[in-house]
Amino acid sequence: MTMEATMDAAPEQAPHHPVNAARNRLVIVILLVSTFVVFLNETIMSVAIPHLMKDLGVTASAAQWLTTAFLLTMAVVIPVTGFLLQRINTRPIFVAAMSIFSLGTLVCALAPGLELLVAGRVVQATGTAIMMPLLMTTVMTLVPLEGRGKTMGNISIVMSVAPAIGPTIGGFILANFDWRFMFYFTLPIAILTLVLGAMRIRNVSTPRFAPLDVFSVIVSALAFGGLVYGLSSLGEASEHGSAIPSWVPIAVGLVAMAIFVWRQIGLQHQNKALLDLRTLQHKNYTFALLTMAAAMVALLGTSILMPIYTQSVLGLDTLQTGMILLPGGLLMGLLGPVVGRLYDRHGPRPLLVPGAIMVSAVMWALTFVGTTTPVWAVIAGHIVLSVGLAFTFTPLFTASMSSVPMPLYSHASAILGSVQQVAGAAGIALFVAVMSLRTAAGAAEGLVGNEALAAGIRSGFLCGAIISLLMVVAALFVRKPASTAPGDTAVH
Repeated sequence: MTMEATMDAAPEQAPHHPVNAARNRLVIVILLVSTFVVFLNETIMSVAIPHLMKDLGVTASAAQWLTTAFLLTMAVVIPVTGFLLQRINTRPIFVAAMSIFSLGTLVCALAPGLELLVAGRVVQATGTAIMMPLLMTTVMTLVPLEGRGKTMGNISIVMSVAPAIGPTIGGFILANFDWRFMFYFTLPIAILTLVLGAMRIRNVSTPRFAPLDVFSVIVSALAFGGLVYGLSSLGEASEHGSAIPSWVPIAVGLVAMAIFVWRQIGLQHQNKALLDLRTLQHKNYTFALLTMAAAMVALLGTSILMPIYTQSVLGLDTLQTGMILLPGGLLMGLLGPVVGRLYDRHGPRPLLVPGAIMVSAVMWALTFVGTTTPVWAVIAGHIVLSVGLAFTFTPLFTASMSSVPMPLYSHASAILGSVQQVAGAAGIALFVAVMSLRTAAGAAEGLVGNEALAAGIRSGFLCGAIISLLMVVAALFVRKPASTAPGDTAVH
């Protein structure tokens, strides 16, 4: 480690020392703003899928790769961030992440068709994948246990307001400009954030040597990629057939995942694992992880079906779809700090269980939507869903990360991020596949017009409703971490 890095990180001071308070706040604020930008980029795209299907002349299963490829890339890259966060200091890894994201945004803005657009999304995802683990690990290092709920509540604002205004901004752009302006809008904000962070952010970590197991990286890519590609190919096969049977990549993914887990167990005793699975020995972390996975499957699957439903079945435009999603998203953002303070007082379970029940109730209600469902009912359902998620994500993030010792923070955040993205990508692929299969079956049964598509969408929402029940059950086992800071506990 260089002398500059040593001085910048101030290792002689405890991270929570009052002397470092102003520096810590500045670092967290810059990371929050940057994370907001990358989240905004993702949610702007949420209302664009039906528009791009028509503009580029592609199917729903092909267009959904704009989201699935993004999430899948993040799932492949995020495990490597555990290694990066240990080896590289705060400022250089931040600059690298935002530079890669900005380059990907430029590629998307200039893309002439779907292929290069997907490639640009992959580049964007590579930069995005680093930001969330960097933010989570930094917060866990700098914020004492008793204040983490409040800080995670602020993170929830970022995770809520971006989804709230992203579809509205995307809808406005698509209603008045070419779809490329979604990226022209994001690009200058990303570059400004990059410059600001490069100038003002301070190194707050203490890099140490950590080996990179290349075999683990390759096997993890095969594992996550095979599973998500296999699920996605179900939708492709239902529309125009598939050269490769869907079970083949799924089987490859399962075998690769088993090899990956075996490899990590063997390496973690030498502290060389890409993802240290000893985090899963902490039961509270594991239950929170399971709850988060179920929530992401249901949430991301719903987010891809909702714009298709409102635009293709109800006949609304992109701007109207964005406005439908705005009230719930803003309310979710406003509730973030409140939920954070409640967590610090009462722990996760009094918040998490009611929130999970609300999410599940809305998912079951969505299985009854049709061609005549009033718009006000859709808005009301989304508001209730957003409130439920507000009471879900902050407790999950805080309880999970606070349940592991400090040496495992980078691994815990990487595993959490990987599970989020894989579950989200799998949810999107599964929902679209089920929708496509049921829509084709409905058309064969004689359903005409939007009735066949509505039946397919209801079947997709039914998947989310069933999975949400698993979320409710898992939430019952999440407890408040011990009052003694886990950061003081060594890993043996």
